[in-house]
Amino acid sequence: MHILLTGANGYIGLRLLPTFLAAGYYVTAVVRSKKRFPTYQFETFILDGQLSLLEVDFLGDLPEVPLEIDAAYYLLHSMGSGEDFYEKEKRCAENFISWIRCRSIIYLSGLIPDGELSLHLESRETVNGILRSGAIPVTTLRASIIVGSGSASFEIIRDLVEKLPFMLLPIWTANRCQPIAIRNVITYLTGILDKPSLWGREFDIGGPEIMTYRNLLQRFAQKRSLSRLMIPVPFLSPALSARWLYLVTSTSYPLAQSLISSLINETVCQENTLQEVIPQDLLNYDEAIERAFARIAQNRVPSSWYDSLASGRLDPAFLSSVMVPDHGILSDEQFLILNAPREKVIDAVWSLGGKSGWPSMNWAWILRGWLDRLWGGIGLRRGRRHPTELRNGDALDFWRVVLADRDSKPHSARLILIAEMKMPGEAWLQYEITETTLRQTATFRPKGLLGRLYWYAVLPLHLLLFPQMAKRLAHGDCDSRDEPETKIE
Repeated sequence: MHILLTGANGYIGLRLLPTFLAAGYYVTAVVRSKKRFPTYQFETFILDGQLSLLEVDFLGDLPEVPLEIDAAYYLLHSMGSGEDFYEKEKRCAENFISWIRCRSIIYLSGLIPDGELSLHLESRETVNGILRSGAIPVTTLRASIIVGSGSASFEIIRDLVEKLPFMLLPIWTANRCQPIAIRNVITYLTGILDKPSLWGREFDIGGPEIMTYRNLLQRFAQKRSLSRLMIPVPFLSPALSARWLYLVTSTSYPLAQSLISSLINETVCQENTLQEVIPQDLLNYDEAIERAFARIAQNRVPSSWYDSLASGRLDPAFLSSVMVPDHGILSDEQFLILNAPREKVIDAVWSLGGKSGWPSMNWAWILRGWLDRLWGGIGLRRGRRHPTELRNGDALDFWRVVLADRDSKPHSARLILIAEMKMPGEAWLQYEITETTLRQTATFRPKGLLGRLYWYAVLPLHLLLFPQMAKRLAHGDCDSRDEPETKIE
């Protein structure tokens, strides 16, 4: 069987792909940028011809459709991409349905309640209608909150519960939902393939429990053995709640708006007949949390919502063609002899940020992150997907990985990061490690006079921060918890 998987770089896509490959299916993975795909994880399947990559932007020109596709999974969404996400999702669906040639389409959507819909859920239903307007049978699975390591819902609830000693709960937190574990979602999505009798139908999928959003927070706190004061309040409009969610959690503001607007609807299954045809043990909410933290503890999170480009500010086309400029720039370069084995230095560079922090003046990085949040940026709250691994396209605090190549040349490694923080210009941080040297280069391309004023305003900090950071990395040390007192040498 030949499967075409759109959104193969996404949260669901990277969970489905290993399942398909393990089952022996041939897969064409559709991505907007091949550079962001974790090729090293699937290199054997690519070399064997079982997996191929196809770069497609469904908002632009489309390549030739692959031949002999049996089933296509439609997992595209633009929810976190800004105010025009509705039009983007509509155009993507229209372009996809006019392009694809296959026997069946499987689409993962959201539960659709009775009454007025939020813009997010209305968009999901519009996409469903567009896909169904074609001649190919479309099987639609509708889910409420998906609980799993790295999912947007899970990470937002985790941020709220673990960071806030008390919470003000608006009226809409009494609305009901039916959370489902990511493991159960994957089983349903894959189970559809060999059951043609289900093709063309629509199914609600959910876990075994119906809960309020308030219950989600309370049960999460109990599982984490945290005592949290939760105070119901009659105020906090969805708009205020979105701003609060953006400030406290790692979500972007557009995504916070979309999520909060959807919480005014109750998302409970009208039926769950798919369970009769594809039987499985449905995990309850507590079990789903336990499995998520088991993966986190083992550093085995295969995908995360904040690695999506929608969690930041970069256009995918820009990321695929970005090059560090060498004209009209301001820069700081540090060049040092290695004082530790090369592999240890590479490991240190590949471990920057996240929970380890930054190896020089970590307080300044934290302050810059808070200022970025106050100015409407993403701050440091995204952290990183894995404590020691980096792949192209990963989010790393307020940076995005453009290139992470431990063997870019013989005996050389390169890491290039581009900033997604709010600033009057563009910033890069890059590393090159040879057998004996480390080169660290911070590059800034200012935007007008304000950009140059910004650079020179932070220059005193840079004169302290960058030399100390390079020095510690050259010693194979990157953990901010062991940071020595900053001093001028």
